[in-house]
Amino acid sequence: MANELILAGKGELEQAQASGANPAHSYLVGLTATGRRTMTSTLGQVAAMLGGDLDSTPWAALRYEHVTALRTALGERGLAPATVNKYLAAVRGVMREAWRLGQIDAETYQRIAAVKGVTGSTLPAGRGLGPGEIGALMRTCANDHTPAGARDAAIIAMGYGAGLRRAELAGLDLADLADDGDIITATIRGKGNKERLVYLDNGSAQAVRDWLAVRGGAAGALFYSGRRGGHLVSGQRMSGQAIRNVLAKRADDAGLDNATPHDLRRSFVSDLLEAGVDISTVASMAGHANIETTRRYDRRGEQAKRKAARALHVPYQKRGLQD
Repeated sequence: MANELILAGKGELEQAQASGANPAHSYLVGLTATGRRTMTSTLGQVAAMLGGDLDSTPWAALRYEHVTALRTALGERGLAPATVNKYLAAVRGVMREAWRLGQIDAETYQRIAAVKGVTGSTLPAGRGLGPGEIGALMRTCANDHTPAGARDAAIIAMGYGAGLRRAELAGLDLADLADDGDIITATIRGKGNKERLVYLDNGSAQAVRDWLAVRGGAAGALFYSGRRGGHLVSGQRMSGQAIRNVLAKRADDAGLDNATPHDLRRSFVSDLLEAGVDISTVASMAGHANIETTRRYDRRGEQAKRKAARALHVPYQKRGLQD
């Protein structure tokens, strides 16, 4: 029914096709590379629901009733609230650009911007890694005496020790690091092109120093791509997917469930909070603009609930043992 509501005005939309710049492209250009990939896919699916594609959809002809019908249709697909809200955020972004480009008036934009998101929550995705698991990952790197072993140890050290996203790890240059002999600092360019300074101490700093001794002092990407046999291609930057593949391989070598760079990031947040660091500081270290985002990364609550469950005793004996 909701899809029919969306498509009911298709003829009207086609007639009202706006001329000039495509507001969807204007919106996407302003995003980071990672955000652009995600929202390009998201808007492509929205366009398909509207009967077109990213280029042919008359975005400037969308109205409040179309967006509310879209929200209903997405909800009927059984998507998680956060996913539905991501779709709506993408549409709002496009319509904001349509307004800036003079393709719609302020009232039309405000009505669309007022479409409420979907409420509700789901269990947080991913997991945090325990100290034993991080240690196991590091041991697999230590047992690999090729250049890839040193590189991967530094990637894990920075992923956990500084809570970096995989795109941030991939985007690092040697020039972004500074070592005063005591602590290493790194300038990180995060989401929205916002810069922050992170600090690497003790084992994380030493892992990076060991990698730099192998890498050498050539300018350019901090982490080089690899090839078979653990050899690296000097000067060739790793992609974010390659960073993810490193974690998957090392987890497999260590006999662990799949580990991702974001699992290291979740562990970074949870362990800092467990150590008593205030949440505002942790949010700043992680590059979170909103403290609520930091709260979603916190896995301490699940550990506490598991411990609490063990405090209860249910008087039940396994079948066959009662007699």
